[in-house]
Amino acid sequence: MTSKKIVLHFPQRLVDQPIVYKLVKEFDLQFNILKASVTPQEEGLMVLELVGKKENFDKGVEYLKSCGVKIEPLSKDVVRDEHKCTSCGVCVPVCPTGALSVDTKSRKINFDNKKCIACEICVKICPPRAMEVRF
Repeated sequence: MTSKKIVLHFPQRLVDQPIVYKLVKEFDLQFNILKASVTPQEEGLMVLELVGKKENFDKGVEYLKSCGVKIEPLSKDVVRDEHKCTSCGVCVPVCPTGALSVDTKSRKINFDNKKCIACEICVKICPPRAMEVRF
C-alpha cells in the first residue's frame, strides 16, 4: 500500500468535475481531504492523502495529470521541538485536525504528525516557538 499527501491545483475549467470521485471509482484509491478551497469559476486547491496499491496510485496520478491537474507533493512538515515546548496548550484548540492534544494524565501536549496538514496555525500561535516548519 502507498500513502502520500499531495497538493492538487485544479484549473478553473475542472472545479465542477468529479475528479476525486474517479480516483475512488476507477483506481480504487482511498482519500482523505486535508484542506480544500474549491470555488466555482476559480482555480481550485486541494490537499489530499491518497491511499492504495502503488500501481493504482501511479495510474491515478497519471489520470490527474492528463486532466490538467497540477500535482505537487506536500513538501513541508510541521515539527515540534520537544525542548522548547512548555505544554502551555495554546496550540491545541486552534489545530483543525486534532493533531495536537492534551494528555489528560500528564497534562503534556501530544503531537500526531500523521494528522497534521501543515496549515501552520500552530506555528504562528506557539508562544515559545516550539512548532516549526521543515521543508
